[in-house]
Amino acid sequence: MNELFRHFAQKTSQLVGSSWAFILSVFIIVVWAVTGPVFHFSDTWQLVINTGTTIITFLMVFLIQNTQNRDAKAIHLKLDELLKGVTGARTGLVNLEQLSDEDLEKLQKEFERLHKSVNHNDKKQHAPGAKLEETSEAVEATKS
Repeated sequence: MNELFRHFAQKTSQLVGSSWAFILSVFIIVVWAVTGPVFHFSDTWQLVINTGTTIITFLMVFLIQNTQNRDAKAIHLKLDELLKGVTGARTGLVNLEQLSDEDLEKLQKEFERLHKSVNHNDKKQHAPGAKLEETSEAVEATKS
């Protein structure tokens, strides 16, 4: 069942994200608007578009969320693999999505300090190898 839904969600996401789906949506709205005078802009005429768009929006939320969850998971796994493969990288960062919001905020501030210190040092020295050494030193300093 999950595999069937995954396949359906991916295909639907690709289709509704296309220019053709947008053009079809605009066409439907234009046809609906043009038929307004024919139906004397009745409550039923308005109810048709309101009901249709509500149902479509409701269902699309779940499809889009499923697709985004899968994409986010795939990106996390790829980044985790890169972290594991880079010498000197802190492999403790692999499962960051499991941290609390407070821990993520602390880590973000740590990286901001690291970024500022590297940028500050980069302005002082313009030697090609100096930036790499300073970055490595700054990363090592945050490990301890």
